[in-house]
Amino acid sequence: METKISVGPVVEMLGDEMARVIWASIKEKLILPYLDINLYTYDLTIENRDKTDDKITIEAAEAIKKYRVGIKCSTITPDEKRAQELKLKKTLTSPNATIRKILGGTLFREPIICTNIPRSISNWEKPIIIGRHTNADEYDATEFLVPDKGTLTLSFVSTDETERIERVIHEFEGPGIALGIYNTDESITSFAHSSFKMALLRNMPLYLSTRGDLLKNYDGRFRDIFDEMYIKHYKKDYEAAKISYEHRTLSEMITYAMKSVGGFVWACKNYEGDVNSYVITQAFGSLGLSTSVLLCHDGKTIQTEANHGTVGRHYRLYQQGKETSTNPISTIFAWTRGLLQRAKLDNNVQLKKFADTLEKICVNTIESGYMTKDLAICQMGIDDVLRKDYMETFEFLDKLAENLKNVWSCMLNKNYRIDI
Repeated sequence: METKISVGPVVEMLGDEMARVIWASIKEKLILPYLDINLYTYDLTIENRDKTDDKITIEAAEAIKKYRVGIKCSTITPDEKRAQELKLKKTLTSPNATIRKILGGTLFREPIICTNIPRSISNWEKPIIIGRHTNADEYDATEFLVPDKGTLTLSFVSTDETERIERVIHEFEGPGIALGIYNTDESITSFAHSSFKMALLRNMPLYLSTRGDLLKNYDGRFRDIFDEMYIKHYKKDYEAAKISYEHRTLSEMITYAMKSVGGFVWACKNYEGDVNSYVITQAFGSLGLSTSVLLCHDGKTIQTEANHGTVGRHYRLYQQGKETSTNPISTIFAWTRGLLQRAKLDNNVQLKKFADTLEKICVNTIESGYMTKDLAICQMGIDDVLRKDYMETFEFLDKLAENLKNVWSCMLNKNYRIDI
């Protein structure tokens, strides 16, 4: 192997189950043979998070703040039943939520387009990037069952008690339910900065969708802050780049998205962003063909991850020594998107070339007919896929490694040029 590329600091976060198995294989076959990388590794397996009372997750987040690039393997977020099954001391919270709370920023999910993987919306020729605001709303709600007849109120009292707001929500004539949600100007402003910066980075128009026609104060605050940030900080840059920003109601935005060819960033509130990101990535083929990047409002700090879970069902088969066909592309792109940010921060041209090449190898390999079972199903349908139509997990990883080795060697020897 030629001299390895020197790479600056990267925070690596280990995960669980099948995701961890393919993580190790990707490092062994596609990363470490080419890069002399300064890794700060944090073990976020469920066992170690339980052992450290989840302090390891906080330490990892603080390291990302320091070094600005974090690459994370998928992790388990256990419910009470799983916590008992794993004999945990307590039910741990989502490590992603913990990291996002410390870093702030916006979660951007984007499909990876392969020409031979059909899309549910045939006119979607370009990727649609969903920017999900990941703070509060339904995910930090207060809810309860209303036991009987009575008055439900919403109240606010300022710390110095000079401001007091109280509204009657509903007069109950019998049992019911109640829900309270919130957000902050600080978090919405961070959401706006991250969204505007992502659209500029990708040279795509930006759309914000809200239910401002229904929730005039709540969702209207999102619209107003975005408008203010655009005029104050981004209008000139957008005009120079010849891209646009526009607010639309959620129903208008869904209608536009369905009829478009894609090619835009769509900023969504928390729940809508969560749902829309899965709809978009599935419509483009598979969760295994998508990226997940948390971009902080400084435009420099990022945390990447595969856009799927730990693939527990495949892991149980793997433990039994049975064949699996787990798609590693999303995890590979977690590495490449993190490495591309490291290359940008350090002006590391060779690292950028390597990460771009690895991404192109992944797409070219699939477009050449080599793929895992989930992608073969996208092509042929679940009832028509035969074993000969797809590769098992490590067979596919070996094919990617072979293709990368051949292309990178030729590029170094200047005998071959890949279109990147």
